[in-house]
Amino acid sequence: MSNSKFTDKQYRLTRGRAPLSLTIPSRNSKGHSLLHFDEVTGYNRELRYATNQRSPFVDEQDGNVVLEPIVFVDGLLHVPKENQVLQHFLSLHPQKDIKWEEVNNEKTAEAEVEALDVQVDALIEARALTTEMMETVGRILFNKDTSVMTTSELKRDILVFAKRDAQAFLQVVSDPQLQFNGTIAQFFDNKILSWRSNKQEVYFNTPSNKKRMLTIPFGEDENVAVQAYFKSDEGLEQFEALEKLLAL
Repeated sequence: MSNSKFTDKQYRLTRGRAPLSLTIPSRNSKGHSLLHFDEVTGYNRELRYATNQRSPFVDEQDGNVVLEPIVFVDGLLHVPKENQVLQHFLSLHPQKDIKWEEVNNEKTAEAEVEALDVQVDALIEARALTTEMMETVGRILFNKDTSVMTTSELKRDILVFAKRDAQAFLQVVSDPQLQFNGTIAQFFDNKILSWRSNKQEVYFNTPSNKKRMLTIPFGEDENVAVQAYFKSDEGLEQFEALEKLLAL
């Protein structure tokens, strides 16, 4: 196996672009500033790609330069290890990682493995949920009454979501607020709390209590306001009483 530090390199346009051909700036001009700040000297150095020079810096080139366009074909550019000056030029180019990037297969593979690991973790977590927790998670993820769904429908939708957006799913199931918010949602699903006045007021709807519980402050999210109420001293007592009704 070769231990050479010189290798062929491949570059690709960012954002998945792949035009038939695209020429990038190869020398400094009014329209395209090609300057590199030198941390050693403390000043900007002008860049220029010339095929017959050993350096991409203008101040290190002689007066007899041979210029050649740098063209991406179908969104890609291959630079062999023999063309070290172009590889160096591209590593210093101001548009690097903005309009184009170096292809790093190892880094790409690592990112893909990491994403797959997260997806597997999410699917394992989703499969292990109890029916009660599935209903709670489903209310949070889908913002609808999960009591009208079959267990199989709910499990399928949660697994599909976990596979499609694993990170978001894991954040939801690891949120300490999950059970709390899920229980509040059940209060409304089971009609022991009800919205009125276009979700500006919340009323109790129990056999012994039909009074108004809360008026939503102007400009505040109604769900956040209800959660805040149930965390207050008065609301905590009501929360515990409503929980007992759910268990009946």
